[in-house]
Amino acid sequence: MTIAPTLQRYMSDQGISYDLIAHEPAMTSLGTAHAGHVPGDRLAKGIMLSNGQSYMLAVLPASHHLRLSDLKTELGQELRLASEDEIVEVFRDCDRGAIPPVGTCYGLDVIVEDSVERQPDIYFEGGDHATLVHVKGDDFARLNPRAQHGTFSDRM
Repeated sequence: MTIAPTLQRYMSDQGISYDLIAHEPAMTSLGTAHAGHVPGDRLAKGIMLSNGQSYMLAVLPASHHLRLSDLKTELGQELRLASEDEIVEVFRDCDRGAIPPVGTCYGLDVIVEDSVERQPDIYFEGGDHATLVHVKGDDFARLNPRAQHGTFSDRM
């Protein structure tokens, strides 16, 4: 079981208690939830976006899909999905596709889907495809302290 060093340092600096949960490797967020025996609503996933000048991280449940048009309206700016190469450049210590939904420690602005806030416990990828990080919902909010909040996803 591994956790990305950037994330591990940040969580330690913030005094966040967490558990690591090993699971069979999975390549999708819903597959990860299933492999980790976690409800899809409690597994937070991060989607990196670009406005052409900077990046940000949208955080939503694994059981939902992003409504990019709603997010553009919510933020009042044009956005596009970041490319794989851009994501790898920002999340250098994470496996491709296993980015944690914690943008602050990677220098990203964050917007969190309102439904994530209502969960008592949150699970998320820690930087690889075989380890989940488990934190209390209040602690997850502390990991993204300046995050904006909104409604920009639908259940799959």
